[in-house]
Amino acid sequence: MAPEKPFHVAVCGGGIGGLCLVIGLLRQKVSCTIYEAAPAFAEIGAGVSFGPNAVRAMELIHPLIAKGFENCVTLNGWPEKKETWFDFRVGKSESRDGQETLIDAHVANVKSGKLGQTSVHRAHYLDELVKLVPDGVAKFGKRLKNITEDGEKLALLFEDGTREEADAVIGCDGIKSRTRHILLGANHPAANAVFSGKYAYRGLIPMDKAVRALGDELARNSQIYMGHHGHVLTFPIDQGKIMNVVAFRTKLDGKWEDPMWVRPSTTEDMFADFVGWGDKVQSILGLMENPDVWALFDHPPAPMFYKGRVCLLGDAAHATTPHQGAGAGQAIEDALVLSNLLGQVNSPADLEDAFKAYDAVRRPRSQRVVTTSREASHLYELENENIGYDLDKARKELEVRCKWIWDEDLSAQVKTAQDFMAKRPVGRL
Repeated sequence: MAPEKPFHVAVCGGGIGGLCLVIGLLRQKVSCTIYEAAPAFAEIGAGVSFGPNAVRAMELIHPLIAKGFENCVTLNGWPEKKETWFDFRVGKSESRDGQETLIDAHVANVKSGKLGQTSVHRAHYLDELVKLVPDGVAKFGKRLKNITEDGEKLALLFEDGTREEADAVIGCDGIKSRTRHILLGANHPAANAVFSGKYAYRGLIPMDKAVRALGDELARNSQIYMGHHGHVLTFPIDQGKIMNVVAFRTKLDGKWEDPMWVRPSTTEDMFADFVGWGDKVQSILGLMENPDVWALFDHPPAPMFYKGRVCLLGDAAHATTPHQGAGAGQAIEDALVLSNLLGQVNSPADLEDAFKAYDAVRRPRSQRVVTTSREASHLYELENENIGYDLDKARKELEVRCKWIWDEDLSAQVKTAQDFMAKRPVGRL
């Protein structure tokens, strides 16, 4: 479908959020170019999870995005666990103030809807999205250096010395976003991501080995093992052929001074972090070969997601820790709202109104995801002072705490943003 709008949008960053946005913009007949710093589209990491809200957002942006997700999604292996997000279990015995947690005790079966825990391999899902982007829309090797005003246009200057023009720029350039620096100012307190106090060992285990070590139920279905200052999660990926493992720990001094956020680790360091944990966790760690350790950073809340005709989306706007499996889904919600708003703009002069409406609707929700993700880690790691080691209280909290994310009416969210842009009373036709 040929673009018809009288303006052109530059999208900086070709990850999941940037690609979903471009697919949505083209469906709304908005001319756009995606500028990717790498020499080709590529994602790092293994499994990424999407809640039911994210899957609905895919469908609303373009049904073929949802179809691509279906082509590569992995669900829990047992039919009776189809609606389960995670089963929470005690991974390490603890006792305090008369409260005791017993190893392997089942804490909660948290259900997230008809799909339960979903995961895709990042690279496979990206391949599905790339199929929906026509030739000529993407330019590679384009790392953003600066954005300047040039008359009525914005000029994008890239590290390779080239220059491009657009009527608006949307930064989808991730947690270390250059666009965010330009928009907020490099010295703004929210310009850079901050260490969340947690780090994680990541690894992949062939499913046949996982089944032999853990049994069928624990290997083939998503689990979280809880303990003080740590938790271990597992879930199937790659159509059930692999068990993905992420073993989290609290860094008690709260500092991460290594300039590298991801670095190789050793099995010895990993085991030292999980001394005293139960047999299940020890078996999982014992099967992880060549684990990497990832420092977990997130963004302080930005006061705005836009300035003039420059706007932020996804991790560039609101990078979060992974404890609710909601970060990628928020990028897709962003893409849904912003593509629909820009689809209603008919003049370059009105682009800022679209960004203002997007900011009003998306910033509070996405920043709440960042805050509640940190809170989730404290709950999983028995650090919540109001709950302590009371597993009944933990169960009640776990069963409901993500429903506000999963149950969102996304069509209503789009309508609210459109009403805001049109300066209508929200909720009225």
